[in-house]
Amino acid sequence: MSVNVRLPDGKALELPDGATGADVAAAIGSGLARAALAIEVGGELRDLARPVDDDAAVSILTATGEGALGLIRHDAAHVLAAAVIELYPGVKISIGPAIDSGFYYDFDFPDGVSISEDDLPAIEAKMLEHVKAGEPFVREELTAGEARERFAAEQQPYKVELIDDLVANEHVETVSLYTNGPFTDLCRGPHAPSTAAIKAFALQSVAGAYWRGDSTRPMLTRIYGTAFLSRAS
Repeated sequence: MSVNVRLPDGKALELPDGATGADVAAAIGSGLARAALAIEVGGELRDLARPVDDDAAVSILTATGEGALGLIRHDAAHVLAAAVIELYPGVKISIGPAIDSGFYYDFDFPDGVSISEDDLPAIEAKMLEHVKAGEPFVREELTAGEARERFAAEQQPYKVELIDDLVANEHVETVSLYTNGPFTDLCRGPHAPSTAAIKAFALQSVAGAYWRGDSTRPMLTRIYGTAFLSRAS
């Protein structure tokens, strides 16, 4: 059994059944394999570790490709969350997207705990540990019920609410989780192969943000940052 994919130059590439994005990059060349961040399969950006579809048009995303910066900034948001949960046990996590200027993550800190810009250097230092460790981003797919039980057991109510809404509004049966280091998040992805792809980052500011923009909901602490694919950016 094999899968055949179509490269951007129109050429066909035959690979063993179950081949992943990383296999596609390696088959094209060792240099591309080292530079690859993700793969576009039939218009969908995916992790390199995911299988490719037979007869799909594929292209490899590298640091120079459109979408690479957003990918890395999304990675950095997950690394920020990993650092915060280590430094502040009991923190509750909500959402952490990439944005045009960088990324942010919203946190609900335990009673009596508050942070300011003065705390950002310590959080950055912890983030740097995770970046230097080159921790892989590992994707797993669970039923919505399994994921809900997991986050409920971890006392992460914001994630439980998000899953409930996905089930009610989008009728999903499964969801994907991503783990990097000590942190697991509800996330569609994709992500780079590891945290090592983040070449430069900085935390910028702290602000308040209502959960889901609703002033009747809890006020969360938002940490803003930015990240780049090279130190020269």
